[in-house]
Amino acid sequence: MRAQTVRFGPFQLDLRAAELHHNGTKTKLPEQPFQILAELVEHPGEVVTREELCQRLWRSDTFVDFEHGLNTAVRRLREILGDSAEKPAYIETVPRHGYRLMVEVERPEPPTPPIPAPLQRWKIRLVALALLLVAAAAAVVWRQPLLERYRPVKIESLAVLPLVNLSGNPDEEYFADGMTEQLITQLGKVRALRVISRQSVMQYKGTNKPVPQIARELHVDAVVEGSALRAGDKVRITTQLIQANPERHLWSESYERDLRDVLALQSEVAQAITNEVKIKLTPQEQTRLARARPVNPEAYQALLKGRYEKDSKKAFAYFQQAIALDPTYAPAYVELADYYIGETYNGRPVKEATPLARAAVDKALELDPTLAEAHAKLGYIKFWFDWDWSGAEADLKRTLLLNPNNAYAHFAYGGFLNHIGRSGEAVGEFQKQQELDPLSSGFPVAFALFYARRYDESIAQLNKVLEKKPDFALANAVLAWNYVQKQMYPEAVAVCRRVVSIAPEDQVMLGGCGWVYAHAGRRQDALALLDRLKKLSPRLHLDPFVVAFLYDGLGDDDRTMEWLERAYRERSPQMSFVKIEFWSDSLRSDPRFQDLLRRMNFPQS
Repeated sequence: MRAQTVRFGPFQLDLRAAELHHNGTKTKLPEQPFQILAELVEHPGEVVTREELCQRLWRSDTFVDFEHGLNTAVRRLREILGDSAEKPAYIETVPRHGYRLMVEVERPEPPTPPIPAPLQRWKIRLVALALLLVAAAAAVVWRQPLLERYRPVKIESLAVLPLVNLSGNPDEEYFADGMTEQLITQLGKVRALRVISRQSVMQYKGTNKPVPQIARELHVDAVVEGSALRAGDKVRITTQLIQANPERHLWSESYERDLRDVLALQSEVAQAITNEVKIKLTPQEQTRLARARPVNPEAYQALLKGRYEKDSKKAFAYFQQAIALDPTYAPAYVELADYYIGETYNGRPVKEATPLARAAVDKALELDPTLAEAHAKLGYIKFWFDWDWSGAEADLKRTLLLNPNNAYAHFAYGGFLNHIGRSGEAVGEFQKQQELDPLSSGFPVAFALFYARRYDESIAQLNKVLEKKPDFALANAVLAWNYVQKQMYPEAVAVCRRVVSIAPEDQVMLGGCGWVYAHAGRRQDALALLDRLKKLSPRLHLDPFVVAFLYDGLGDDDRTMEWLERAYRERSPQMSFVKIEFWSDSLRSDPRFQDLLRRMNFPQS
């Protein structure tokens, strides 16, 4: 009878329950690390080849990136043992061959059953039957932990961890990151599955954190990890699905396609994953996942390089290159629109940038009306720049229908709801965005709570944000605005002094803090910030809305209306705040202000 418990070093391994005991602590081993350790303890001091481990870990009909999968499993086993690849105490790597267990293994001998005296045949049969029943009962008892361990867990949320770049060339990182983002987008089309956004998962690039820890931090049931490799016009992607608690390998597969069929490959992977987690797709979702046109390989790579590029102008050049290579490539036009929108925050006049952004996104939707990202950008443009409220809501809802896991769409829709006075609903949308992007700051929730007049909740949320990012200027400014509403003027002034030092040339910060100083009775400080704002105008386009906001704090209704009219004529994006902003009572009752609201055509709340 083979021993079911073995000892090596300070560890005791229970081969039946897949449990490792060390100094009174019991650890349940993940499936693949357990199988590797079980193979090593069966051959202590001997080299166990990588091929032998492959046969033990994966069925012959399973397609998997063996190198990546085995390396990951060995790395996890070493983490559990507290071992090191560089200075191993237990598991030695034998280059190009396999692994060797470096310590002796003790196998306690099971007790030898006593030899019974001669019995009559019927007594022997009776004893044998009794022993069989006892053995069956014992088997049920010791197998129960294993049954619990392998009991299926319902998977309703997952994170696609950054795919590993297998090329060995750092210049190819853009490709692995792009493939990660595309897979997230494909899975995000499934409403019954919560899929974590790219912004959060990319923070785990290169991490050695165990899967259960990552899953806890992202609040998901499972993770997808794997690798990507491009060689010429061929692309190979390997993925594996891992249940987080208890940690369990569920599925692995490798795919290889021509680069022009990469979108079909991504769709195939997404459908395989939804099948594994037993998610039932609606007919519409099946159609969206199956829809994948061939792409121009060079245009596709230019798009991924642009998304990877940190410099916005260099990224813009890549997007233009993608369009030059394939004028029918819709996603590249969406990226152009995003660039032009970003330019408005860098001082480019709205009247110059907005038509370019709108033309780019219109072209994208002409080429592909089902592109969720294009509807999201168009909805953003319509409410932020065009003040087309009904059109904006229609496009943003369309985005969420096409991709309910699009964190940006929830952010944009939350902003829309906030601007038209539905701040309570906006809080809910921003909370959904936070669920999809759990490592984001959480600031939008605090912002909407402020406009919903829930000041204490907003302050509590802002304090959480500022614990992580103390120099977040806008979060500090909104904290000061909350203090003004609670008539906590010394606290508001103290925060604004910090804001002005953090962002000395940010127009919104200067105008907002001038408003704070005016309400706190520090008129000269407010006028000093007004003067600083006006001195910025030769170098930067001055946003008239922030000047109007400051004049309102000073109680000058005529100049406030003068600057608001100028902001209206210049299509200042900040004018979308005009309905919900904290204007003075005298200004709100002014017929000129009421006429301005009418011309802005806000919907009824």
